[in-house]
Amino acid sequence: MTTSAHVSPALERSASALSRGLILLLATGTGLSVATLYYSQPMLGVLGADIQAGERAVGMVPMLTQLGYALGILLLAPLGDRYDRRRIILAKACMLMLALLFSSIAPGVGALLVASLMIGLAATMAQDIVPAAATMAAETQRGTVVGTVMTGLLLGILLSRVMSGLIADQFGWRAVYGVAAVSIALFGIGAWRGLPRFAPTTSLGYGALLGSMLKLWSRHPALRRAAVSQGLLSVAFSAFWSTLAVMLHAHFGLGSAAAGAFGLAGAAGALAAPLAGRLADRSGPERVTRLGAALAVASFAVLGLADTVPLGAQLGLIVVAAIGFDFAVQATLVAHQTIIYGIDPPARSRLNAVLFTGVFIGMATGAGLGSAALAQWGWSGVVVLAIVASFGALVMRLMPDSRR
Repeated sequence: MTTSAHVSPALERSASALSRGLILLLATGTGLSVATLYYSQPMLGVLGADIQAGERAVGMVPMLTQLGYALGILLLAPLGDRYDRRRIILAKACMLMLALLFSSIAPGVGALLVASLMIGLAATMAQDIVPAAATMAAETQRGTVVGTVMTGLLLGILLSRVMSGLIADQFGWRAVYGVAAVSIALFGIGAWRGLPRFAPTTSLGYGALLGSMLKLWSRHPALRRAAVSQGLLSVAFSAFWSTLAVMLHAHFGLGSAAAGAFGLAGAAGALAAPLAGRLADRSGPERVTRLGAALAVASFAVLGLADTVPLGAQLGLIVVAAIGFDFAVQATLVAHQTIIYGIDPPARSRLNAVLFTGVFIGMATGAGLGSAALAQWGWSGVVVLAIVASFGALVMRLMPDSRR
């Protein structure tokens, strides 16, 4: 069964000549949509004081945004196989714009919490754009195209907090949501004009569509390996980042600003995406997953050497390790996406949903285990956890392929 049997003639033409402008549009849309998940984080203090909400209530703003995103991946992302992805992307862009506008005029914390949940649900537009890009790309360029679009997603994560903080400081927190709404509206116009139509690849009803994800999990060993491997890397990744600020404060007396500055290592992840995509096209994505997992193990192992160097050099060692494992995790993610998009082309949206469900489970597990390890054994416990989880991902990738 070929992909061309499930796409419109316009899409067949675009698959052979996917323009740089369209790739840039898709990367931009991915970055702008995922950035909406993080805009609230740097301005929670100002936001809470302005609407007279307590820390606990304000803390639910980013929590509900992330919860909405997780629910959207599980419940909405599979719809890309059932309906025209262009219509879904445009509908979510409209929904996201309205949710952001509502946030900008929210009279109190209750309204803002409802809007935050809607933002998370609609921000899953990013998880519709990536399979759309994979569908439009020629098979020999799929890794490169997916990697480039993922660069937009990673830059959105990296730059969202910086831009939010700057705008909120100058114009107030409501302006952040207003500017974000305008950016999504502009992307929506570009998508309306530039995106081709995508013919549905299945006629399953909604319940059967969700149930089919379990069948895909059972049917495809490559999908299980990708989801479990990426989930284990996410455990290590989340364990580090969720405990870093506490460790820096306890060991170095550094505040949240310094911890946030370490996030610039995420630029390495953005750089890894297109490089990993090109390498996957040339040498095969399986090789990239093995190299990425091995680099993650080595990078976290470097963290274990921190106690053997002078205090002043320890920060530099942490930065080097962070750059290494961030590069590794993102490169492996792009390679895993390239693998699963080739498994069953008509089910790309559902395959993507399964993969990212594994990622989110890993992130949540890593945050919980990382905090517990830090409390019980200190920073060395977090490092050991990260090494073990990364090594588990490497073992998964080195196991013989058991295709049925």
